[in-house]
Amino acid sequence: MNIFEKKDAFDVKELVNRINAKTILSRSFSLFLGCFLLAIAFNVFFLPENIVYGGVAGISIITKELFGLDPSFIILILSLILLVVSYFALGWESTKGSIIGSLLFPLLVKLTSNFGDLLQFNIDNLLLIVVFGGVVAGTGAGILFKSGFTTGGTDIINQIIAKYAKVSIGKAMLMSDGLIVLSAGFFLGNGTLFAWEKVMYAIIVLYLLSFMTDKVILGISSSKCFYIVTSHETAVKKFLMDYLNHGVTVLDGRGGYTGDHKKVIMCIVPTREYFVVKEAIHDIDSEAFFLVTDAYEVYGGE
Repeated sequence: MNIFEKKDAFDVKELVNRINAKTILSRSFSLFLGCFLLAIAFNVFFLPENIVYGGVAGISIITKELFGLDPSFIILILSLILLVVSYFALGWESTKGSIIGSLLFPLLVKLTSNFGDLLQFNIDNLLLIVVFGGVVAGTGAGILFKSGFTTGGTDIINQIIAKYAKVSIGKAMLMSDGLIVLSAGFFLGNGTLFAWEKVMYAIIVLYLLSFMTDKVILGISSSKCFYIVTSHETAVKKFLMDYLNHGVTVLDGRGGYTGDHKKVIMCIVPTREYFVVKEAIHDIDSEAFFLVTDAYEVYGGE
């Protein structure tokens, strides 16, 4: 390793430590708020209606219904077991971010256990309850993940499955949470063969959880990023800079198959101007190739 590589490695480590030191208070508050919202969603929306949406919280709903066991106790025991499993299967670095959340979440579930009685909405529409529960839980999960923490639980199982089965985290979540939701369909059938209604509501919750988590972490995109390859570079730049008053960056590109060198115009525009830019590019050069992506955060520039 040469002197420049040593310097870069030191700078990166120092930067990470400085960022963590600066954000420790805000991250700690986010950890508490995220766990609190998850606990509220569990006790107010999901537990009273026996909506099993996966995770150790979902398992605790099944065990409460079958054996009358305290959900917070089941969540704590399962989380502690999975922390030990995580340490041996994933190592300390992957485990340490789940320790506090694994302890705080069941504690808050216990402390907010009477909120379901205090906040009785008297709503017969189960879909409305499920939607609001999914939004609250997804917001809590997003705040929690954005702060760099997790509540452990089946998140640990998902990481283990992803690592050893060589699949994505998304597929691992589908396997673990899907198995828990299907199990609830058999165990909570209330005398019927399979509780299809509960399973379908659980699927809605899982979708809302995923959607809201992404929105909290990434935010709502207010801009679009255009990558444009065109033979009319000057005309496209003139439209973007002179008419719309947006800056552009010209990148050097090369075709992977032909090897031809081409210019790639990159430009960030407000979402409300997306259609105008799209149609203008098509009118200027009907054979232009362009890629549009969401730009969640844009900093710098003039």
